[in-house]
Amino acid sequence: MKVLVTGGCGFIGSAVVRLLTTDAGYAVCNLDKLTYSGDPSTVETVVSNPRYRFVQGDIGDAASLAALLAQFQPDAVMHVAAETHVDRSITGPRVFIETNVVGTYTLLEQCHRYWQSLSGAQRAQFRFVHVSTDEVFGALGESGEFSEHSRYQPNSPYSASKAASDHLVRAWHSTYGFPALVTNCSNNYGPYQYPEKLIPLMVQNALSGQPLPVYGSGLQIRDWLHVEDHAAALHAVLCRGRVGESYNIGGSAERRNIDVVQAVCAALDAKAPRPSGSYEALITHVTDRLGHDFRYAVCTDKIAVELGWTPSRSFESGLSDTIDWYLGNQRWLEHIAGKREQGAGTG
Repeated sequence: MKVLVTGGCGFIGSAVVRLLTTDAGYAVCNLDKLTYSGDPSTVETVVSNPRYRFVQGDIGDAASLAALLAQFQPDAVMHVAAETHVDRSITGPRVFIETNVVGTYTLLEQCHRYWQSLSGAQRAQFRFVHVSTDEVFGALGESGEFSEHSRYQPNSPYSASKAASDHLVRAWHSTYGFPALVTNCSNNYGPYQYPEKLIPLMVQNALSGQPLPVYGSGLQIRDWLHVEDHAAALHAVLCRGRVGESYNIGGSAERRNIDVVQAVCAALDAKAPRPSGSYEALITHVTDRLGHDFRYAVCTDKIAVELGWTPSRSFESGLSDTIDWYLGNQRWLEHIAGKREQGAGTG
């Protein structure tokens, strides 16, 4: 099987590339623009694999996409490429519209044309999996979960751009019969995450003795999903998902942001003690983000029942392994951190 993965040098995309190339044994073409959050080091473990190929390119470049599809002849496309950082979408929304909306449209158009050119068997086999977020559903109160039928109510430029891309994918299926599926995931964590996100930012700042910035009270609640569990779920959707359907993917691990930061501090206290005392002393509450959603949580019954997928890690074991990875890869973290602007944890 040949799979084209967009954004395969990013955090989630690289986990997908590593799984498909090694565990699944697929031929994988990784198309990545290599923006600030994409780095070839995230897939260094597969670069020598003869089944792996990297192409630096933009999903918004129709001509290049058409040429790549014709040359690589994929059996499936895993569309992971996106601008994802809420803070950046607040201060500079245009690139989110260009990448997440216009880029997805361009990719859909070229993949639709490619799909139409395929023979009967190839055409029936082809799949397009669009990876999205639970943030498209807006915010929850103290109780309840988002289902696949929840109303879309995005509250940030980022989530609005992802909601638009979801609607485009569904429209291409409904209008043209294009064999697409949509997934909506909760907060990811794990190795190779760009340190503008909460957990790697806390690790990086803690190890360098910098403040650990927490938005507002830190009482906002997120469901946490290990990125390798997410990649396994996406593989299940690719292989067994029903065309035209959407699937929620979550870790069933709701935590308040402040609790996550404290858990990171406790893990670091045990694994890399600070001579002057606990890392918790570095926690600093900063002005809350504009329009900060209070809580996200997704119901994962559908993917569990239909596809047999459930997360394999508890948050505690996944976080411990993640901290171990960052401690063992501090040079990588420092290299990536040098590419970013200092900011508060997003949660």
